[in-house]
Amino acid sequence: MLDELKKGRRVVGAKQTKRALGDGSAQRIYLAMDADPRVVGPVEAMAQERGVAVERVEHMKELGSACGIAVGAAVAALLH
Repeated sequence: MLDELKKGRRVVGAKQTKRALGDGSAQRIYLAMDADPRVVGPVEAMAQERGVAVERVEHMKELGSACGIAVGAAVAALLH
C-alpha cells in the first residue's frame, strides 16, 4: 500500500494535502490513525467530498518513513 507513495510524486502535511485536494492533483490520501483528529478530520472530509480514495496507516512514523522524511507525518497525498 505504501510502496506507490514511496515511488510516486507526493506531498506531505495537512496544508499541502488540502491544496492538492483543492486543485484536483491528489489521487489518493493517506492518514495516520495515531494522528490528532483535529488535523486529519478536515482533510478526510475534504477527500470524501471530492471522491478521493483514503488509505489509513497505523502510525505517523510509518507514514513519514514512506514519504522519505525522518519524522512522523499525519497526512500525505499521492499525486497524479
